[in-house]
Amino acid sequence: MFYVYVLQDKITKEIYIGFSKNLVSRIKDHKKENKNLVLVYYEAYCSERAARDRERRLKLYGQSLSSLKRRIKDCFF
Repeated sequence: MFYVYVLQDKITKEIYIGFSKNLVSRIKDHKKENKNLVLVYYEAYCSERAARDRERRLKLYGQSLSSLKRRIKDCFF
């Protein structure tokens, strides 16, 4: 499986969007750098291409990210 995930910093409220083949390991790596990051959402994909395309859309197109934020608004701090 391939994952697109959204992390949020509990203090600054900033969000980070990423991609990984191993979600658990990648989250641990992020937490080593910043202990305030929390996983607020993820999507699983069978193909790497689909996951990378979704990550790219979320990062580049404001409407995609805005739509996702509306859907998961209760997950944010």
